[in-house]
Amino acid sequence: QLVESGGGLVQPGGSLRLSCAASGFTLDYSAIGWFRQAPGKGREGVSCITRSGGRTNYADSVKGRFTISRDNAKNTVYLEMHSLKPEDTGLYYCAGDYQATCALLHEGDFGAWGRGTQVTVSS
Repeated sequence: QLVESGGGLVQPGGSLRLSCAASGFTLDYSAIGWFRQAPGKGREGVSCITRSGGRTNYADSVKGRFTISRDNAKNTVYLEMHSLKPEDTGLYYCAGDYQATCALLHEGDFGAWGRGTQVTVSS
């Protein structure tokens, strides 16, 4: 099971750090992706990190503002978000899969999903 945390309400220009923790299995062997869904819109890929952490991928809309990282010792993956914009608002999910390569931010590549954490960027 994957569990997201760290969401909340933040003003434009602010920062948040999301966490994705695993329960019942180790994240060491899984690529982890972050996806988000804004109200009335489909789910979109935000970022991804491979099992080793050697490869990362970002949506163009978040490049330079978001950073994905992993701490396998803590069985946790993080998404640092800076310079947040109202359009970053949405329900953020983490997802994992042993075979995902992070070449594309494609939700179909991931088999295990968390329930999401809400991020709201508003003044």
